[in-house]
Amino acid sequence: MDFKTVINNWKQKVRTFFSTFPWKNLFTFLFFLVLSFIFWLMLFSQRHVEGSYRIPLKYTHIPEDIVFDNPLPAYIEIRVADNGYQIFKYDLSKKDSLEINVSEFKENNVDAIQGNQLIQLIRNELSPTTQLLSYSPAIISLGASKLESKKLPVVFDGEITTAGGNLVIDSVTFIPETVTAYASKKQLAQLNKAVTEYTVFENLKATSQFKVKIKEVEGVKFVPKEIDIVILIKEYTEKSFEIPITCSNLPKNLDVKFFPSHVNVIFSVTLEEYKKIAPEDFEINLDYNELKSNQEGKIEVKLTKSPDSILNPRLSPSIVEFLFEKKE
Repeated sequence: MDFKTVINNWKQKVRTFFSTFPWKNLFTFLFFLVLSFIFWLMLFSQRHVEGSYRIPLKYTHIPEDIVFDNPLPAYIEIRVADNGYQIFKYDLSKKDSLEINVSEFKENNVDAIQGNQLIQLIRNELSPTTQLLSYSPAIISLGASKLESKKLPVVFDGEITTAGGNLVIDSVTFIPETVTAYASKKQLAQLNKAVTEYTVFENLKATSQFKVKIKEVEGVKFVPKEIDIVILIKEYTEKSFEIPITCSNLPKNLDVKFFPSHVNVIFSVTLEEYKKIAPEDFEINLDYNELKSNQEGKIEVKLTKSPDSILNPRLSPSIVEFLFEKKE
């Protein structure tokens, strides 16, 4: 029997099943099932029902120069009673945060929210018909200690890499350049900078601005906690010149020969400065007084003059040989 025949047989069986199925009995059953549910829902909505819920707490307008003596609760547990319909609504609805304006309580010298104050805050989230049976915690402590403040410069901790042909210009900058640290006098005396969280920026191709967070320090509050870092990027290219080696303070009766007599200087420069740089901007000058005390006849060469606009200068070779000769 081939596959097509099997499919046709199954189709015939399915048609037979659905043509003989007692659809009338099924629809009658479903009708009474829905009707029963509606009657149950009507009865449930009239009954007095209890329910337990968790309401998130949201603290706003917290003064920057205070730290709470005890951790603030993140939510409050309540038990309420109402008709079934209202309880059903509570079950389905998303609980809004109960907002606590800390500055408002502090201005009124309130260090703990309890009793009628707390009950009223909770009742603002409930229907007028709902009975509040219990709640926990019974007290929300707002006791806090006053902190001293200190302005601190921001220091970057992390890595910055650029795409080929691009380099970071100078150091990064921050917006703002300083943050305010709030802590005890003893802690502030030990702080001289605010360090960012370790962050890696990779493959940068142009000047960029990112958000970075200040690294947390236990017992210290930083304001703001997040700042902008600006990374200046410019496109660079490499250039090289052959620079002669010269010698200063050489006696009149002596001459010195260097091997080689010229050194290649290789450096990176921005495209804007590329054409402005000339060999005359570089100098490699060795002091005779340093050479005469050298017994090996070899010395490391360094640039004694170079433009401020170049980056990563390298000399090749970095060590040369020398030989003194008497003039006739």
